[in-house]
Amino acid sequence: MHRPLLVSDDSALLEDVVDLAAEFDLDLDVACGPDEARHRYPSAPLVLIGDEAAPACARARLPERSGVMLVSRSHGTDRLAALAEAVGAGHIVQFPDGVGYLVRRLMRLSSDAAVATAARGRVLAVVGGRGGAGATVLAAGLAVTAGNVGLRSLLVDADPLGGGADLVLGWEDVAGLRWPALSATSGAVHPPALVGALPSRGDVAVLSCDRDAPSGLPHEAMATALDAGSRGRDLVVADLPRRLDDAAVLALRAADRVLLVVPAELRACVAAARVAATLTPHTDALHLVVRGPAPGRLRTRHIARSLGLPLAGTLRAEPGLPRRLEHGEPPAAGGRGPLAGLCRRILEDVGLGKSGELGTGRGAAA
Repeated sequence: MHRPLLVSDDSALLEDVVDLAAEFDLDLDVACGPDEARHRYPSAPLVLIGDEAAPACARARLPERSGVMLVSRSHGTDRLAALAEAVGAGHIVQFPDGVGYLVRRLMRLSSDAAVATAARGRVLAVVGGRGGAGATVLAAGLAVTAGNVGLRSLLVDADPLGGGADLVLGWEDVAGLRWPALSATSGAVHPPALVGALPSRGDVAVLSCDRDAPSGLPHEAMATALDAGSRGRDLVVADLPRRLDDAAVLALRAADRVLLVVPAELRACVAAARVAATLTPHTDALHLVVRGPAPGRLRTRHIARSLGLPLAGTLRAEPGLPRRLEHGEPPAAGGRGPLAGLCRRILEDVGLGKSGELGTGRGAAA
């Protein structure tokens, strides 16, 4: 979330900007034009637009925002001023000599990124390979398992058509902030203030969609939730839709690991391959979770090989789980069973606790 965005297809300019950012240990998101840039444009901490890409960006009507600079290797003052005005750039940076202001901004971003990384909680994203794959149950189980051992967790429901993560937890009657209220806010949110306003029990909080008004989530609100959650919690779990919107893409980019849940069925594997193809441009941390049973005797290793994804784990059938969910018991609340065991292994893999610590199952979220 601290990567500047560069919009340019000028190889010489790209090399100049990348080299300058590397001096401050900053990676760049690079887009050749406005279509590639659109997903990252609103949330990037800094946007650099090459002079050759500026006319296309102006025509594309990208959202208005601050923190935009026009970068160039030429010196046509009037031309650059006109381009800067067209794209809403507040500053013009001319390489190689006029980069002082950009250097100061990159230095500040590098410092902010170091502080945020040191204090940042883990972010996991969960996506279903097809409808009904069990992604929301796994996402809730991860948040509950973390909360059971005193890790502060936040479950972020990013699927407006999913029915509500609070319902999966059995918390539909728990008072607190839902997405519509957060979407109406603007500016930075103090992490404890945001988390304290959410429905919560024990060390688990949830930011859920509103079943009365299912609509897309603004990417600005998602950026606020991820930033506040990762600064104020040990773990943030985002339950994402299969059809990606800007908010989901933002969560994918922020995630330390993305889990694709696939039932061990042929049609589910075919559908999951298509979902994976939409995810991989936005993350290099995609892992597979295979959910049993396997009516056609598909083997987990064959599914992982066919999808070309590393395996995060296998979720064996848990016959009593649907009944417990229907009675309002949060997934993995008791700390036992296949779901709880898988959640413990996933949390261990991302550096959150050891198997002995995660096996106590206090049930704080029940």
